Amino acid sequence: MPDYTLNILKPSVNNLTARVFMRAAGLDFEEQDVWGKTRETEYTNKYAPHLTPMLEGDDVPKRALGESCAIMSYLCNKHGLDHLYPTDPGERARVDNAMFFLIGTFYPLLTRATYPALGFPQYPGEVATAPDADDDMKAKAQQDAEAALADPLDAFRAQFLDGRQFVGGDEPSIADIRWAASLEFLRAIDYDFPAWCEEYMQRVESALGDAYSEPAADVRGYVESVKQPVA
Repeated sequence: MPDYTLNILKPSVNNLTARVFMRAAGLDFEEQDVWGKTRETEYTNKYAPHLTPMLEGDDVPKRALGESCAIMSYLCNKHGLDHLYPTDPGERARVDNAMFFLIGTFYPLLTRATYPALGFPQYPGEVATAPDADDDMKAKAQQDAEAALADPLDAFRAQFLDGRQFVGGDEPSIADIRWAASLEFLRAIDYDFPAWCEEYMQRVESALGDAYSEPAADVRGYVESVKQPVA
């Protein structure tokens, strides 16, 4: 029996992050696709937030752990994966900073810019969920979010990649996995990536090989499917 079970939704870049990590880390695990099951009692009894990815294992706190960054950092600490999550305090702070910047600043804009194209529901309180918002208002909100992506994207390059191949230095870190996976969703809106960003994404995938490419194929396939015109 595998050491861990990773509960996933294949089209999600949050889930892609954990899927890439588990492969890159060489851990013993199985994947469980829980599409349509996360609100069922069996799932919520394990993990009350009813989200994915969710890691199960005997050594996991409460036997269930969510959030891709928490999963990665825990398993790196547990298994001594210093090449993915450095133990030097300054280097680790750099990795944490890059991940928290994505979660707190970049990803909210990413969801507003891409979720309508992907067919994903927006979060409560967004323009797209307002009962009195018409199509023009929703389109304007999406366009504004897309336009706003350039600033944090450039800030990421300037702060975390200045003079480096990766946030982690010469090798990808868990922050690089999180960023590269998240950027996959921008293909849904044909985002005009800066050259440096395309090169960065290619470096991450090249460095991680099939550990990245194999699960990324699920996200890419979904993105392409939603971009196809309806016959």
